[in-house]
Amino acid sequence: MAASLAVEKKKLKNPPLQLHYLGDRVLRQPAKRVSKVDESIRDIARKMLQTMYSADGIGLAAPQVGINKQILVIDIHPDDPEAEPLVMINPVIKDFSEDLEVCQEGCLSIPGVYLEVRRPAMVEVAYKDEWGRPQLILAGGLLARAIQHEIDHLTGVMFVDRVENQALLRHELSEHGFTASAVRPIAA
Repeated sequence: MAASLAVEKKKLKNPPLQLHYLGDRVLRQPAKRVSKVDESIRDIARKMLQTMYSADGIGLAAPQVGINKQILVIDIHPDDPEAEPLVMINPVIKDFSEDLEVCQEGCLSIPGVYLEVRRPAMVEVAYKDEWGRPQLILAGGLLARAIQHEIDHLTGVMFVDRVENQALLRHELSEHGFTASAVRPIAA
């Protein structure tokens, strides 16, 4: 059943969806819950995966491609054709570890900018899969970080909002043509 959502893990010259970048209002709007998981939602997920692979990403949330729905796709093994991507619809973090990890993050909506962000090391997330079935996942490491990063997008939060080193943040954004005024800092 899952095979019908599979897309080839390759770069497309013309990805099906267009990425939006820091400063674009669409990235700051809370995404709407998906009421019914059907073929149109699976089609969005397929196009999101193709767009993510084309941009060398490991995660993509629907708001990043101008779609105001709670859909995200993740593949922390983009070079492994056997590894299946994760499609999460209406994801909700149910629990997270008290242990925090600081790791570097980047974002397809802020190309070239990589900065350290502190996040819980493990998360438990409830979501619906691409067939509308309820799922629960306990994730750690890179997968936990990617899930939290993408769920943030569904609430209009971007990873730069969580960066603690403001001087480095301003410098990196400026170096890559972005403005620090587009950041909405979140108190730690």
